[in-house]
Amino acid sequence: MSLDPHAVQAVPDDWRAYSGTLSRRIFAFAIDYVLILVLCIPAAVVVFFLGILTLGLGFYLYPVLFFVVAALYFGATVGGNAQASPGMRAMGIAMIRVDGQKIDFLTAIIHLVLFWILNSILTPLILLAGLFTERSRLVHDLLIGTATVRTQ
Repeated sequence: MSLDPHAVQAVPDDWRAYSGTLSRRIFAFAIDYVLILVLCIPAAVVVFFLGILTLGLGFYLYPVLFFVVAALYFGATVGGNAQASPGMRAMGIAMIRVDGQKIDFLTAIIHLVLFWILNSILTPLILLAGLFTERSRLVHDLLIGTATVRTQ
């Protein structure tokens, strides 16, 4: 099954579009977070020089650096034309909205923030929900109206 992520998206009814997406999402998550950690290195250097330029005020960005880098990463990639992060593209999946619209920058960031909040509260239940919901949707997918489909 091959879906064109650049086309206007219609929510596929074929079960094969959702087959195996849960396990692929787990591996995509691992790939993406390794990439985010690598991106935090140059961001930390930028914050260091910003801290010097602002006489120390920029150093207050260090505690939130990972979250800022991750939000920009997912906003730009999932909210971009491919509708998938590099980890998702490597695993052959993409994110779609169930109303058929494209995912924009803000929707991608809200999806990520909901994931973080729900993961801090309901850690094992988030993945278990994918086993029992239609289209293997996770809790934050249900709340924001998204689904993950196979592109390969």
